This record gives sequence, C-alpha cells and structure tokens, in this order.
Amino acid sequence: MNKTAMNKTAMNKTAWVFPGQGSQAAGMGGDLGAHPLAQQRFEEAQTILDWSVLEVCQPPATDLQQTRYTQPCLYVVETILADLYLEYPPDYLAGHSLGEYVALYRAGVYDFATGLKLVKLRAELMDRISGGKMVALLEPEREQLSVLLAQSTNVVLANDNHPGQVVISGTPDAVDALLGQIQVKRAVPLAVSGAFHSPLMATPAAQLNEYLEHIPFQDAKIPVLSNTEPSPTTDGQLLKQRLLTQMTTGVRWRETLLNLAALGVNRVVELGPGKVLTGLVKRTAPGVALVNISSV
Repeated sequence: MNKTAMNKTAMNKTAWVFPGQGSQAAGMGGDLGAHPLAQQRFEEAQTILDWSVLEVCQPPATDLQQTRYTQPCLYVVETILADLYLEYPPDYLAGHSLGEYVALYRAGVYDFATGLKLVKLRAELMDRISGGKMVALLEPEREQLSVLLAQSTNVVLANDNHPGQVVISGTPDAVDALLGQIQVKRAVPLAVSGAFHSPLMATPAAQLNEYLEHIPFQDAKIPVLSNTEPSPTTDGQLLKQRLLTQMTTGVRWRETLLNLAALGVNRVVELGPGKVLTGLVKRTAPGVALVNISSV
C-alpha cells in the first residue's frame, strides 16, 4: 500500500453519537421487544425502574414527555441499539446531554445497570426542578449574543448545537430580558420546567454527584468526546470529572462535531429515535456521511 492510500485509509473513521432529551418518540423501542437481548434489557430495566419502558413508550406515550420517564427510556433503547448494531464499529463516541451516558456505556466505562441507575437518579432530580426557562435561538447574531451573555449573571449558553442554533438557559426574567435585545431569526421556548445545563442546576447536580463520585469508572475501550470538553479521551477518571460538571455547564456540540471532522471522521452513525443529531452534523460538517439507526 502506498503512502497516499495509507493516509486515505487512516482518514476513514466512524463516530457513533447518541441523542438526548427531545428526541423521544411514541412507539420507540417497540420493534426491539422480540429480540432476546432486548427482552433481557427491558426486564432488567423494569427491575431497576419499577416501571416498564415498553409500556411508557407505547402510543400515545403521554408519560414519555416527563423528564423522569424520558431519560431512562432513551438510555434503555439507545443502549440496546448500541449492543445490536455491529456494522461500522466506531472509532469515537459522543452523546448529546443524556446521550453522553449511553456513549460511556458503549465505551465500557460502566455496565448497563450502573448507567441506568445514574440516569434514573438524574432524571428524577431534574424532573423536580422548576422556575427556569430554556429557549432555542435560530440564527442569532453570535457576537451580540456573546456580549449579552457576558453581561448577564442569570442566563447562559446551554447548548451550542451548530453555527445557526443555540439554546439559552436561565431564570425566566433574565431569559426574557436577553430575548428583548438579541437579533435572531426565531426564538423557540423549550417544553422544560428547569434551566438545564446552567449554574441554576447546582443543587440537583450536587445530589447526583454525591452518588456519582462513588461509582467506579473503567478506562474507555473507545475514545469519548464529552459535552463539557469535546476532546477524545479513554481515561476513566477524566471522563468522570467531565460528567460531574455536565449538569451545570453547556453542551459544546458544535465543537464536538468540528473536532470529530478534524480527527478524520467521515461517517457519523446516530443511534436512537429521530434524526436530530444527524441534522446538526449536516449544518456543521456537511462533508460527513450520515447513518440513522432507530430500530432493528
């Protein structure tokens, strides 16, 4: 093999990405129920959760929109897909918010049950939060946004999703005040009660971290890019430290995708319901091939 061919082969890399809250859909996971591995996972999940993921996801799935149910359901369905999908093994892993817990599972940092118990606690703590507001901004004036955020103590950048979409998070008054000043094509309030991925999550984050600190993290078998620091690592302790700050800091997804492209990734596989993350890839790294896996 000549040097040019070797370099071309070295650049052919695949990343698996896992979506977070907002990607859930009625009926998700329904076709997995007939698979033996999935049956085992659903039974194990019911023992841990004390409720059935398949029943919650069954249409019309009204409970699925509640955070306490959304996050465990996504975790269970996505981990099953990660275990069943063997084509194009990943060179890198990443997950958006809740999806990071799935990425860490797939990397072998912890087992299925350990991850689900973490997600269950996270979801229950976040479900109790009120008094916050999150708004997606489409095509904001970035420089102006940076200035306004620097001037505010009660609103932050929660999700930097792609060059034309961000999410701000904070107290309702602070968010509304910023909206009154920012130049933006459209502002879309999110259906959440808390200011997720902001310092206002400090109390539930401390409760989660008290539990998380005692969970052993193994070194990852596949490099993971974290929300709070989108550079790849396999160091289990470093991945834990990054996860400890995830709930109170922003999701740097745009940087994650740019870094994956810089690492030579030319194929991104989204495992989970919907096509939210592949849509973000198109807008950030348009030359990357995309695959969606949402069912058997």
